[in-house]
Amino acid sequence: MNPTPETPGLAPETPGTPDADDAAARRAASFERQRRLRQEPRFPGGPAADPAGSHHERRIRSFQPRRSRVTTGQEDALQRLWPTWGLDIDGRSVLDLPTLFDGLPVVLEIGFGMGEATAQMAADDPTTGILAVDVHTPGQGNLLGLAERAGVSNVRVANGDAIILLREMLEPAALDGLRVFFPDPWPKKRHHKRRLIQPEFLDLVAQRLRPGAVVHCATDWEPYAEQMLDVLTAHPLYENTQADGGYAPRPAFRPLTRFEGQGLDKGHVVHDVLFTRR
Repeated sequence: MNPTPETPGLAPETPGTPDADDAAARRAASFERQRRLRQEPRFPGGPAADPAGSHHERRIRSFQPRRSRVTTGQEDALQRLWPTWGLDIDGRSVLDLPTLFDGLPVVLEIGFGMGEATAQMAADDPTTGILAVDVHTPGQGNLLGLAERAGVSNVRVANGDAIILLREMLEPAALDGLRVFFPDPWPKKRHHKRRLIQPEFLDLVAQRLRPGAVVHCATDWEPYAEQMLDVLTAHPLYENTQADGGYAPRPAFRPLTRFEGQGLDKGHVVHDVLFTRR
């Protein structure tokens, strides 16, 4: 049997030797540096990298954190506007929504992408506050910039896990509505458990919605639309706004986004699901 080739002039590290211990220490130090970098905010005074930290249990998340490129304009909006219009979902305090939104009724929007539709809905209806949650840093900065340019003050941008927000940071019956537009469909069967619209999620949401509040979901993924309709129909605390028990026409207040238009051009069918809290 041929011996394993070795790099000339270098002896292999033997576990327990000083060289091996030094290499292990270097690896551990590098890992710790990378861990700290992931937890540090990219923009001082802006959204935190991991606002809830480790003081909440780990679970299957229904979202994928994305740290893609932030433009100069988005960075500027994050640094200037986050202290006024942004908040981190740390799970450590209960939000005072009447104070935060100057007494307006508040709708929670989970997942707003780049924020174009959210900013338009806020401008079209200044009598409703929108608490918009996402983990996408460029989208957070983009929404803040859009809101500023539109001159709207009824949007607040929340950074982090919407489940922690609902469970730890909102009072009972604090919300007048919930919007979930085009969530990740998690198309593979083994990932269906990651889909947001599940019975357990609806149980939690029901605690935070006032009677009569509207749950509005939209998706262009047919199997997910069917799941949304099925689980909401089966839940005793929600009632379909459609007399036939089916999908709803797209309400005029939900803008047709660029993403949705691209899907329609490809032949996708978009379904809106609207239920009220009993």
